[in-house]
Amino acid sequence: MNQDPENTLILELDTGIVTIDMRPDLAPGHVARIKELAREGFYDGIVFHRVIDGFMAQGGCPSGRGTGGSTKPDLKAEFTSEPHVEGVCSMARTSAPNSANSQFFICLDDATFLDRQYTVWGKVASGMDAVHALPKGVPPTEPGKIVSMKVAADV
Repeated sequence: MNQDPENTLILELDTGIVTIDMRPDLAPGHVARIKELAREGFYDGIVFHRVIDGFMAQGGCPSGRGTGGSTKPDLKAEFTSEPHVEGVCSMARTSAPNSANSQFFICLDDATFLDRQYTVWGKVASGMDAVHALPKGVPPTEPGKIVSMKVAADV
């Protein structure tokens, strides 16, 4: 686990606890946004509206449908060569590169075809079993949800 509580996220999912090491070295703007939204309680109660077995689990849409984001402005892309592999946390976006806002996804398997096209902002340090346990579907019949998302420094 990351030794920096300011850059560690604790997600309580209805399937278990997930700890994420955030990567401000790769995506300072995106990490700052995730922390800001987590501290505002934005993610609490939000569902994973798109969970594709062998690919990824996506959440962070306030409507739970994948159609929106926070009221904050969209972010400028921070693409890197960091590989999209199991446990990597990356930002969802529209076809416009600079459209990431609050939606993110956690890779359930190798998804390196996404490299250099989506902003990687962290990686699951523990609790990947809880991510894999999320109900599958687009959208799932009974979506899994984020009970709470907190920055470890605040807990």
